[in-house]
Amino acid sequence: MRDDTLIVEDTLLLMLDDRSGTPAGAGTLIYVLGGGMLVELALLGRVEADESRAGLGGPMIVAVGDGPLPDPLLQDAFDVVARRPRRVQSLLAELGDLWTPLSERLLQRGFIRRERKRLLGLIPTTRLPSTGSAHETELRQRVVDVLEAGAEPDPHTAAVIALVSASGTLPSLHPRPTWSSAVIQRAKELEDGNWGAGAVGDAVTRTAVAIAAASAAVVVTTVTR
Repeated sequence: MRDDTLIVEDTLLLMLDDRSGTPAGAGTLIYVLGGGMLVELALLGRVEADESRAGLGGPMIVAVGDGPLPDPLLQDAFDVVARRPRRVQSLLAELGDLWTPLSERLLQRGFIRRERKRLLGLIPTTRLPSTGSAHETELRQRVVDVLEAGAEPDPHTAAVIALVSASGTLPSLHPRPTWSSAVIQRAKELEDGNWGAGAVGDAVTRTAVAIAAASAAVVVTTVTR
């Protein structure tokens, strides 16, 4: 389904309006994308969450391992974390300022297209509508399957759903799950890091779950502040 897309790419793709390309939850987008970067690094075993030093700003995040990372955005994020241990909350905004590079990636992958027009013939505007790619269609259906049918998510999909749910933009998905108390509860479970036994079988994924849950908590706090 994902080819080599990053968690942040799929997260942003889900949050974009299919016709205008405007992201839902724009006020919290930076925190959502920052959380996605941290989770991706955790799944690669390159950051750890030190729960023993957890505080109001979430767990302390520490860079681990060495060697180049497979993606320049991930390498840039790792370099930021490696400067010094910091709490999740203080990292999210710095890591999540990714609108320009991510939108360009989605354009290059053919998931969205750029339309330039003039409003009233005078004011230049740019739209980034969806191309209706097979990737996006499958991604959105996978989200519905997990939330509505109870399918077991892989860590990538679980992280994407957790972050989109925390942003409050799940109702904007198309197609979206049939809204019910069960769907709402399932989304909340993923926000809280309950990804199921199959997804938390090793320390690396448990670290990713902890970071996703902490990132979601920061987003929720920002939304309701």
